[in-house]
Amino acid sequence: MQWQDHAIILGVKRHGETSVIAEVMTRDRGRHLGLVRSGRSRAMQPVLQPGNAVEVMWRARLDEHLGEFRVEPVMLRAARLMETATAVYGVQAMGALLRLLPERDPHPHLFDALEVILDHLHNPADAGELFVRFELAVLNDLGFGLDLAECAATGARSDLAYVSPKSGRAVSRSAGAPWADKMLVLPPFLGAEGNHAADFDSLAAAFHLTGFFLHRHVYEPRGMEAAAARDGFVQAALKALNPALRTLSGPNDVSA
Repeated sequence: MQWQDHAIILGVKRHGETSVIAEVMTRDRGRHLGLVRSGRSRAMQPVLQPGNAVEVMWRARLDEHLGEFRVEPVMLRAARLMETATAVYGVQAMGALLRLLPERDPHPHLFDALEVILDHLHNPADAGELFVRFELAVLNDLGFGLDLAECAATGARSDLAYVSPKSGRAVSRSAGAPWADKMLVLPPFLGAEGNHAADFDSLAAAFHLTGFFLHRHVYEPRGMEAAAARDGFVQAALKALNPALRTLSGPNDVSA
């Protein structure tokens, strides 16, 4: 058995004295593991860093075997991803989200989205909005997609202001007003009109929205907690959009 594909490094685990087991997200074969011989060498360690784009060739005698990777670098982003807190936490948080999906299950649109987000993690405003959309895409692929295109009560596609915590569907401002205190806020940039950029308040609401449904549908049933990296990313992204929070942080605070 043999195949070749574009991939992004998600992480590695030591295996023996010199090798590692690499975890990658491939475009056509989903999240995949493989043994990289001499993966701890000076030549390979910089290549096998989370966020790096690589070309992988996988070989095994049988399809169900772990197999071996031959890895060639394509774009080494790892050094740049260490420059900001949103990037440091973001690459870890997206890896944790992808681990919620079955191994070897293809999700090419998530691979494409991951590549785009990795190139924008240095900009907190862009990174936060893109990350929320990535969480929504993962929820959808897990079978828990939200319907934010039209009002669940009236079918209206304008002035959508809430999301029902029961159905995960959007609700217009007028239809949801009597139950506003029980509704989740729908950030304008996620609505059907989608003509607003994310700001501090809307991004905070978006993180709360996706976090609520991830906890209800994914983490709680599996007896899991959200990855700590998500909290780090959320704090870093929001802090970058709020000057008051940045002022309160010390110069060496990694989440600044």
